[in-house]
Amino acid sequence: MANAAPSIAIIDDDASVLNALTRLLRAHSFRAKAYASAGEFLAALPEATPDGLILDLQMPEMSGLELLQRLTINGVAIPTIVITAQPDAASRQRCDTLGAIAFLTKPLQDSALFAALGKVRAQ
Repeated sequence: MANAAPSIAIIDDDASVLNALTRLLRAHSFRAKAYASAGEFLAALPEATPDGLILDLQMPEMSGLELLQRLTINGVAIPTIVITAQPDAASRQRCDTLGAIAFLTKPLQDSALFAALGKVRAQ
């Protein structure tokens, strides 16, 4: 993967967040694919399994935590960065337990996001 641009799936129900993150990642040599829901992302698996995942915690229908649990149960290991506008210690701990590599608060700080993406590149 050293020479290939990592593919990053972004899942968020907020179109403005999806658009902004997609543009930002593409400008920094990532292959970014946006999904408006967890269900849309799951429908793309396994053919479109990304190298990394940026996942909103609070979404209708299936939350980011529920998606992370489903991936873990099904043995799908994707380095995951969880993002949320409403952080709480219990959610952070659950995400950590499920293997999230980062738990970031919106609005995202570029430095924190790229530090987390560096972990994706390293895997």
